[in-house]
Amino acid sequence: MLTAPLPRGDGLALWRQIASRLEAAITSGQLVAGARLPTETDLAEALAVNRHTIRRAMEELTGRGLVRVEQGRGSFVAEEVVEYPLGSRTRFSEIIRAQSREPSGRIIRIAEIPAEGRVAELLKLRRGRAVVVAERLGFANGRAILLGMHHFPAHRFARIAALLADNPSISAALAASGVPDYRRQITRITARMPSPEEAELLGQARTRPLLLAEAVNTDPEGVPVDVTFTRYAAGRTQLVVEGA
Repeated sequence: MLTAPLPRGDGLALWRQIASRLEAAITSGQLVAGARLPTETDLAEALAVNRHTIRRAMEELTGRGLVRVEQGRGSFVAEEVVEYPLGSRTRFSEIIRAQSREPSGRIIRIAEIPAEGRVAELLKLRRGRAVVVAERLGFANGRAILLGMHHFPAHRFARIAALLADNPSISAALAASGVPDYRRQITRITARMPSPEEAELLGQARTRPLLLAEAVNTDPEGVPVDVTFTRYAAGRTQLVVEGA
């Protein structure tokens, strides 16, 4: 039991006993990834120790990557991190399956809007030309890891909204639109804090940052077909830049 009485006087520091007990609960599956741990106060009362002892145990587990602490929300069992390589040929489903996880996706919204600013520049469109924007959540084993906002030139991809409504796969929609293969021309990576909506969709606290990737995908002739702004849940995703 997590809160069973601790043996005293055997020479092993109480905080080490607590850390070992929590680690055993995590590795055995008693505490699953993402589970919220009891508060420091609850653990201290249950184990008849002071909060400093609990805090020292949590620091040990946090330092080893077994526990993550979210300011204002508490402590959680750390999730397994998905390695997400960013190369010239980045395909969501292939990346997730390669790590023995099940990929899935869900379209949040699809709309046609005028191309402005950065989108027009990267798609090489005149400002005001129509683009189809599709926002898509990507999941690994049912947990959201990314939220992508894709922009397609509407004059070239008139059917893509209907295709994505039937099947949320971006690759499948592009293939059905006459682009069976595409390459990532460039990726820019930054970070920022999430909006309330982004935090809710990705299932993370507003106090945890997002990794951002701005990407341009082109057809075999080098013509841009998709500009994507992707937000990655930093606690569950590690971006890997290939060829660097």
